[in-house]
Order: sequence, then C-alpha cells, then structure tokens
Amino acid sequence: MTKSTLIEMNNVGIVVESLDKAISFFTEIGLTLEGRMMVEGEWAGRVTGLGNQPVEIAMMVTPDGHSRLELSRFLTPQTIADHRTAPVNSLGYLRVMFRVDNLDELLSRLEKHGAELVGEVMNYENIYKLCYIRGIEGLLIGLAEQLGSQTAKDILEKS
Repeated sequence: MTKSTLIEMNNVGIVVESLDKAISFFTEIGLTLEGRMMVEGEWAGRVTGLGNQPVEIAMMVTPDGHSRLELSRFLTPQTIADHRTAPVNSLGYLRVMFRVDNLDELLSRLEKHGAELVGEVMNYENIYKLCYIRGIEGLLIGLAEQLGSQTAKDILEKS
C-alpha cells in the first residue's frame, strides 16, 4: 500500500453571521471571491456531524492563488459557541495572518470597515511590520508587511 502524502492546504474555514459583509471585508484586504453557493443535504451533515445543515459558503482566494478562506453562514443548526472575543493566547484555531505590501494604507482602509487595532503596529527584527486587528464581526486577523528580503523562515533556519 502506498503511503498517503499531503499535497496542499486547501482552505481555512471561518463561520460568520453576514456573508456579504465578510466578503466585502476580505475583498478590501485583497482576496477575490472565487465562488458562492449553498451546501446542504444529508451528505454535508454526515461530513460535519451536524445533521441537516443548510449552509451558504463563499470561497475567497489570495492573489497568488495558493490559499483560500471558506466563509460559511449556517442557516441551521444555530451557532452554539462564539470564540471571536478570545484573546490571542487561547487554545485552538484563532487567527489568519496575511502578508501585505502597505500595512499603514491597508489599516486606514480597513478602519472604514470597522476594523480595530488589537495592540500596536510593531517592527519585528526589521523583517516585518505587523499587527493584529479585530475585523468584521470581531474576527482576529494578523497583517504583516515584509520590510526587506529576509523572511521569518530565514531566522528559523538559522536557529
């Protein structure tokens, strides 16, 4: 039997209350709406373990075409937990980080969509200028602007 190998990360899923507002917010960051559709039926509920679960999804893709966010709005069952106000050091999935080309300009645009800076914009080792924001619906989003040719990967490889 041949050993299975990982091919790629397909997407990260985020559950939202308003698909339209989330699409608009992530479009402002620079993602593109790849498609939008309803997912429902017995097969879908069997995959997630939620039973009958009509859910509207929107797939957003990054400019390089390699990464996707699947935004989901569940019609039923009703949402039973809300982790959006959890602090950065909470266990589990928490945030998505995007590399951007002009952090200050993007922050000013995102503030018009209700985004709020969590702490401060910081310079990490003259490699990245970065910050966390609470975006649409309080989602925690990381933004990083690469300052030179060196990356965090270079630092990790040296250690």
